[in-house]
Amino acid sequence: MSTPAPHDGTVTIREDAAEVTFRRVYATTPDDLWRAVTEPERARRWLGSLHGDLQAGGTYELRMGEDRPDADDVAHGEVLVCDPPHALELTWRFPGEEQSHLRVTVADDPGGAVLTLVHTGLDTSSARGYGGGWHVMLDRLDDDVARVRCGPGTSCTRTARRATPPRADRVPDGPPGPPRGRPRLDVVISRTDLRGRRLSRRDLLAELPRAELDVEHAAATVAPILEAVRTRGADALRELAERFDGVRPVHLRVPADVLARATDALDPQVRAALEETIRRVRQVHAAQRPADLTVDLGPGAQVRQRWLPVRRVGLYVPGGLAVYPSSVVMNVVAAQEAGVASLAVVSPPQKNHDGLPDPVVLATCALLGVDEVYAAGGAQGIAMLAYGADGSDDVDGETLCEPVDVITGPGNVYVAAAKRLVRGIVGIDAEAGPTEIAILADATADPVHVAADLISQAEHDPLAAAVLVTPSVELAGAVEAKLADRAESTANRDRVAAALRGSQSAIVLVDDLEAGLDVVNAYGAEHLEIQTVDAAAWADRVTSAGAIFVGPWSPVSLGDYMAGSNHVLPTGGCAHFASGLGVHSFLRAVQVVEYDADALAAVADRVVALADAEGLPAHGEAVRARF
Repeated sequence: MSTPAPHDGTVTIREDAAEVTFRRVYATTPDDLWRAVTEPERARRWLGSLHGDLQAGGTYELRMGEDRPDADDVAHGEVLVCDPPHALELTWRFPGEEQSHLRVTVADDPGGAVLTLVHTGLDTSSARGYGGGWHVMLDRLDDDVARVRCGPGTSCTRTARRATPPRADRVPDGPPGPPRGRPRLDVVISRTDLRGRRLSRRDLLAELPRAELDVEHAAATVAPILEAVRTRGADALRELAERFDGVRPVHLRVPADVLARATDALDPQVRAALEETIRRVRQVHAAQRPADLTVDLGPGAQVRQRWLPVRRVGLYVPGGLAVYPSSVVMNVVAAQEAGVASLAVVSPPQKNHDGLPDPVVLATCALLGVDEVYAAGGAQGIAMLAYGADGSDDVDGETLCEPVDVITGPGNVYVAAAKRLVRGIVGIDAEAGPTEIAILADATADPVHVAADLISQAEHDPLAAAVLVTPSVELAGAVEAKLADRAESTANRDRVAAALRGSQSAIVLVDDLEAGLDVVNAYGAEHLEIQTVDAAAWADRVTSAGAIFVGPWSPVSLGDYMAGSNHVLPTGGCAHFASGLGVHSFLRAVQVVEYDADALAAVADRVVALADAEGLPAHGEAVRARF
């Protein structure tokens, strides 16, 4: 069975596996395109990102022209060449899985040069969610081709470029395009038309777009990483950092003087913004702590409930496509206001910062009074928090890190998989998936606002979901036009375009706002904006959302930084049963029971009756023994 897939690709589903094919034409020569594909720094970014997870285990072989670099060379982009034939083949196998095969070819084309990728041996769930990452990588080649020059020792020759012929799906007129050398993006968001259809909740869920996150597959990849950290501590952490982050940290725990210098070097405007964010988030979270309670059920019969903070928490701060000092604020302030005594923050080491986390992340930790910060990212960072880690170098000490009781914070699929595997050893907040925004809007909504808000979340990740639910065909059309215009000039244009084109994003047309409310309640978005007449009244009827943003002046971006609410929210429909991060995430309700002799005697016969009915007579005897 074949089904069309987004992102210029075709997904062919078979009984046991799937095949994904992409084909893209570039306005350049085959030699220059091949150079862009295989040039080390570029390849490390777009080809290495695909195969980085192979480092965790399995066997693989690379054939590239006449040369065969080893697998590490693919991931790190060190021995990639530019010799004909223009073909790259990579074959790999994880233990217990079928063999996967990737073939990349470059050939001549009337429009310039054509790049074709064929990936076989995928499981079907991976295939269905496969396009976003490849599409971003292919888009990046547009820029790479413009910069590439053939170096000495290669067989490439520089020739004049041929212009790409006009395409039928490109609009020649309109606003000015992107800078020279950057072809205009095809920003196409799909439509789902539910008008005139009465759907059950099950059918409605099947119709709605949603990013697929194959945590189960990722869990098999990260399991040996967790075991390596559990058994080998700091040695494993340094090896994994060198493998995945391209740098071997000298200091796994960030020294105090580095934290202090990061604060001193912080841009004054960024510092002022962070301090205001901290103030607002602290004010909201201080009001969240529930009060203890006491209930007297009769003379001498009392039950009390106390709220106790967990002893120690680990807070994960991502550092991949972007860095998130705001996530430091959201995690740390909630834990501090809950009364947690011990906090540890982990964030990936950065190659361009001497193996330490991003300086703004470090400065934010210092502003919040957090002095235990580690250069450890991905699954290995989660493992260190869950199991603790012994030191290996003198700078580590005998014990590098003590284990925590709760781990919170967002991350990629491998972080989510690691959190799934350690759940039960520690508590976790959630398995966070790609970010998502849904907007319920009517004809009164400003299409500029709607488009800007959809793009604001789409820039997070190629798999980010951007969904507009509206009864207004006119608004839908206007938003589509604004998306195309605004995506051209945004800094993360390729990422935005991939997210909007993805199967997880759509404009959903409904008969009226009542039907739209049913859709957003079934969807259960991480972020839900209401841009309608009487927005507050509609917001009060929402039953499933991580956070609700009411009216045209409450964009999701406000909640990401400065509203005072927490931006760590349930994704993937988890809002149906889960809440966003808050003080409650770090508290336990402990019940305290205190009866005197008369109060126990008053209910003794009933306790015995229930114990006997359940076939547990010793329970009743434990009460009778007191009298």
